[in-house]
Amino acid sequence: MRRLDAFDAPAIGFAPEAVLFDMDGLMIESERALLECWRAAASDLALDLDDALWLSMVGLHDRACLDLLHARLDPAQVHALVDGANALYEVRVHAGLPLKPGVFELLGVLQGRGLPCAVVTSTRRERALFKLERCGLLAHFRDVVTGSDVEHPKPAPDIYRLAAQRLGVDPARCVVLEDSAPGVRAALAAGMTPIQVPDLVPPDDGVRALGHRIVESLRHARVLIEPALT
Repeated sequence: MRRLDAFDAPAIGFAPEAVLFDMDGLMIESERALLECWRAAASDLALDLDDALWLSMVGLHDRACLDLLHARLDPAQVHALVDGANALYEVRVHAGLPLKPGVFELLGVLQGRGLPCAVVTSTRRERALFKLERCGLLAHFRDVVTGSDVEHPKPAPDIYRLAAQRLGVDPARCVVLEDSAPGVRAALAAGMTPIQVPDLVPPDDGVRALGHRIVESLRHARVLIEPALT
């Protein structure tokens, strides 16, 4: 994939009233850590699973990830694999995961303009709050909406609609920052304006055909957002 910079995409053409952030792979450098945990757990169990399986889970809710695993493995193997990967990942989370470049700079700009921000993540609530607190991010957001709060996760629009409702903002006035295709589709379905900052999984032609903005980093996303702030 040709990497993009901010000038390959048009700036936001309206004054946003809220900015909604995905968490894993967008703000927190967690997807690589989780990929390594999946690999290690599979190796411990002598399971021959390639990276394509793990990467297909990016941006999906836990239930969808389990469905993918059950299509390849028997129930006992799924249980052992998930338990093993989660145990390894918890160690990483407690040690503190690194952040993506430009997170605090962008949040500082938005907060300086009084713009409400929320986290919108497929991760279950307890783990999401812990990760955000452990990384020093939680205090920067007015609300956190998680996979525990909706019946239909991304790519359904429910979680983004709920975030807009909680913030008291029209979805059409929300900018969404996402790394994954399911998140982008959820934002578009909610009537919002997404900016995608891809992480491990580059957007394919089907995702690019959605016509949204795609940039290389949160710093580039800031270049698109900041001129529209009033």
